[in-house]
Amino acid sequence: MGSNMSSWVPLLLALLLLAARLRFGAAEMRMEPMEATDYPGAWSDIGPFPHNQSDTNTSRVPGGGGLSGGPGRLAEPGHGGPWRMEDLEGELERKVELLEKERKALRLETKKHRQEIDLGINKLHHRIAGLEEGASGHSFPEGYRLSFPSRTNYMYALVKHPVPELQALTVCLWLRPTEGGTGTPLSYAVPEQVNELVLLQGLHTPAELVVNDQVAQLPLNLSRGNWQHICVSWSQRGGAWQAYQGGKLRGEGRGLAPGHHIRPGGVLILGQEQDSLGGGFDSSQALVGELSQVGLWERVLTPTQVASLARCGRVPQGRVAPWTEKGVEVYGGATKNPGEPCSKHSRSSQ
Repeated sequence: MGSNMSSWVPLLLALLLLAARLRFGAAEMRMEPMEATDYPGAWSDIGPFPHNQSDTNTSRVPGGGGLSGGPGRLAEPGHGGPWRMEDLEGELERKVELLEKERKALRLETKKHRQEIDLGINKLHHRIAGLEEGASGHSFPEGYRLSFPSRTNYMYALVKHPVPELQALTVCLWLRPTEGGTGTPLSYAVPEQVNELVLLQGLHTPAELVVNDQVAQLPLNLSRGNWQHICVSWSQRGGAWQAYQGGKLRGEGRGLAPGHHIRPGGVLILGQEQDSLGGGFDSSQALVGELSQVGLWERVLTPTQVASLARCGRVPQGRVAPWTEKGVEVYGGATKNPGEPCSKHSRSSQ
């Protein structure tokens, strides 16, 4: 529309100027009629197209007369015929009307496209909301598991329970990877540090425990297709850490962020690694598989307690992020499914 308007502006200005001059000339001639021969150059200033003018002694219209058709008529450029003032006004009105119609049509078309886009976005939002509501609307008397069926940068779960300040911790979970490279089962970020606490395994790297952006490699063997019980613990005293798989100690070490404390008030995400607070996900670090019974304790669990959890026992004391149905929300296509590794439903289905 902008290019069409700019192409008509010079023509409209010329037509408006010509109409004004014609009205002024006609009024002047009605007050004092004159012959063109009295003033040979009298009309040279109002010719609509100066490049068509010739010497002042040259006639304006074939036939030798300086004016043709009386005081209300002017020679039509390029045609040899007369332009009447009424014709010029009609032409001007017609052009204005065409421009107005074109502007209205473009405005309606733009409005229609905007409505179609808004409708599509609303349908998508309703569809996502319906999937999430349907996934979270179930009741799971025998427990539930989270499913992350594909590697994306938008599929995740959010733990709603707030995380307090921690001088020591233990994270335990049941994990069933379905692709090589486990991804990120758990990521905790605070405004000061997005890698405050992370448990992950890359596509071609070993499993890692990250505390305050410092890394310890874990000697874990995470196989695809099978449920595995994983626990990792850490303490600010010397930066000591331990890694368990299947209730057995697989490795331990020191020097991982000694003296640090896990800061409170952050965002605890399951299934994605945060590069910004609550977001900045990278599909190459996403979890593909299932999670269940994710727990966070505010202390280092003993080897006996870890072994009990691996046998489907319970250690409720000191648990700061309990695994409850309403305590975890899923987004982006992640789902909650009935059954877990320690439930009768899950054991009978394996």
